[in-house]
Amino acid sequence: MSYWYICSPYTRYPMGREAAFRMACRVTAALIRCGVPVLSPICHSHPIAEHGDIDPTDVELWLRADAPLMASARGLIVVKAPGWRQSVGIAAEIADFTQAGKPIVFMSVREPLVIPREVLP
Repeated sequence: MSYWYICSPYTRYPMGREAAFRMACRVTAALIRCGVPVLSPICHSHPIAEHGDIDPTDVELWLRADAPLMASARGLIVVKAPGWRQSVGIAAEIADFTQAGKPIVFMSVREPLVIPREVLP
């Protein structure tokens, strides 16, 4: 069983990158609590960029780093948080999963969080 790849706004998140990181962690935790195997590149990459002196907004660098993770994923969960439609990274991730013929599921961040049935084990 492989995991679902979570994409969420980061650079275009109106409340800033730190808030985008916290929101991504909250959504990822909710999915994990429901038994959904997930990987969030924002949860993984934000602290690495902050503490490893890497530009957190270098879309090309992060898309290259995330390419093998996307290839291994069973599908994509798009977090529809503010800024998601303007995100260059999310657009690229959606295009990649579409081209690969993998499922794409959309998830709202409105409280309470509702886990899409398509991703539940």
